[in-house]
Amino acid sequence: MCRGGRMFAPTKIWRRWHRKININLKRYAVVSAISASAIPSLVMARGHRIESVPELPLVISDSAEGVEKTSTAIKVLKQIGAYADVEKAKDSQAIRTGKGKMRNRRYVSRKGPLIVYVTEGAKLVKAFRNIPGVEIANADRLNLLKLAPGGHLGRFVIWTKSAFEKLDSIYGTLDKSSEKKKGYVLPRPKMVNTDLARIINSDEVQSVVKPIKKDVKRAPLKKNPLKNLNAMLKLNPYAKTARIMSLLAEAQRVKAKKEKLDKKRKPISKEEAAAIKSAGKAWYQTMISDSDYTEFENFTKWLGVSQ
Repeated sequence: MCRGGRMFAPTKIWRRWHRKININLKRYAVVSAISASAIPSLVMARGHRIESVPELPLVISDSAEGVEKTSTAIKVLKQIGAYADVEKAKDSQAIRTGKGKMRNRRYVSRKGPLIVYVTEGAKLVKAFRNIPGVEIANADRLNLLKLAPGGHLGRFVIWTKSAFEKLDSIYGTLDKSSEKKKGYVLPRPKMVNTDLARIINSDEVQSVVKPIKKDVKRAPLKKNPLKNLNAMLKLNPYAKTARIMSLLAEAQRVKAKKEKLDKKRKPISKEEAAAIKSAGKAWYQTMISDSDYTEFENFTKWLGVSQ
């Protein structure tokens, strides 16, 4: 018997780890990630250091595929201004939070540049693979997890010339379909110019739109005539007179009730109290004399009457 026991309904390894996604949707995601890597604002928003990079997308000569030494690869990155992003990834290495540090994934770090080549078995794979944060990918096998890590678009990508030119044959262009993927055509953009604020504020649009309405007529707030006297007077002018008459009648009823109560609560004099008491005794004697029960002994005793 183990002292700790086991967890209830333990998690199984035959979970449904993967989800089936349409091929066209996968391609849409890949081409979107590639296009986002050419926009400097998205690349900088993702945290990459591209201040010293001459342009985006960054395309270098095919001679970079023949680089064998890591030291030479670092010199190449410094020449094109991409080494600042490598240093950022190197300095960001930290110990993972949680239990993952005990499961052979102790350290985490930020992503650096992604280098895309085209020649199979190129020497630059071994040269760049030992640099922190740098990842390598073949143009024929672009991975969405490398193009958009964590689902965030804007990865800093360095293309070789051949790899960049091969994109047209792999994914096609807006004028022709793909050569490698049968029947695939690039998705059309919904807007040619996506700067919506600039379009709205342009002279062409502002010259035809209606002017700003400064005098706004708001609907009046409806009032309940049963609760609001002014609203009732608009519907029934006699309501004011009826209200006054009801108030006067109520005041008269209150006054009459008060006078009646005061009259009842008024203290009486000793003479009046004595007269009331004598009248009560006289009525009691009259009641006894008129009763037939006086003839019987028991009742006379009960009544306390002496013959």
